[in-house]
Amino acid sequence: MKKTLLLSFAFIANFTMLKAQTIPNAGFENWTNMGAYSNPNGWDQLNSLTNLASIFTCEQGTPGNVGTYYLKLTSKTAGTFGVVPGVAVSGLIDVATQQPKSGFAFNAQPQALTGKWQHMIFGSSQGYIDVQLTKWNSTSNSRTIVANGHVDLTGMAMSWANFSIPLAYLETFAPDSCIISMRASGNAPTNNDYLWIDELAFTGSVTAINKLNNNSNISLFPNPSSSTLMIDLSILKNTAAQIKIFDLQGQEIYALNKLTLSANTSIDISSLAAGNYILNIISSEGLISKKFIKN
Repeated sequence: MKKTLLLSFAFIANFTMLKAQTIPNAGFENWTNMGAYSNPNGWDQLNSLTNLASIFTCEQGTPGNVGTYYLKLTSKTAGTFGVVPGVAVSGLIDVATQQPKSGFAFNAQPQALTGKWQHMIFGSSQGYIDVQLTKWNSTSNSRTIVANGHVDLTGMAMSWANFSIPLAYLETFAPDSCIISMRASGNAPTNNDYLWIDELAFTGSVTAINKLNNNSNISLFPNPSSSTLMIDLSILKNTAAQIKIFDLQGQEIYALNKLTLSANTSIDISSLAAGNYILNIISSEGLISKKFIKN
């Protein structure tokens, strides 16, 4: 089930960044001892809440896939709080809503978030990993989502496995902030659902996004469409590329790899549900990101 995160970034709206930041404590090697428990540096969680019941849903796992430690998120029954999900946010979390409030300074344009994971659920409510890149809009006094990526956990991973979450770009300008949210359970957490994470990293770059998207030779038609999208890619003729379609939450819906593009490339979208989507085309020349409507 897809999740739409409602983020509040007002109190970090006016910060100025000199350079892109890396993911804080991406290998989860640095922790702060809180006495009865430890918290991962750079990542907020719900331990301050569940500590009242002497229960901790975010813990230090060892050994890591690489290094000494990894992040161990486990949904647990915590007295009168019920089952509290294992949650970690690269910034600050609202304990009352269990939703992220802020992220970290970031102005790069990566293609994907990658890492290592293990996960398992004991009920029917899968957790997820969500990434959002945003930029403060001083005119509207709000944050604009530049790109996002989302993956729901499916099945189980009982040993360390690689994951990659592609980012869907909704805007062509660079972000100024990033937030990564990770949950062991969905909206109906079950005791002992878990998600273990190690070695997070952003990979790839779409720094050519502005050059390509501003080219008047690129178009999607008809738009809206009920069955077929025609893509005029004259400037990328005979170039090998990937085509990916995302929903507005950044969930990858459709992918074609190693496609040789030409003018008026045809894409069958008849199986998609009605709604708004983003089409990304990644080639050696950069990224083309276009919005379209399926009716």
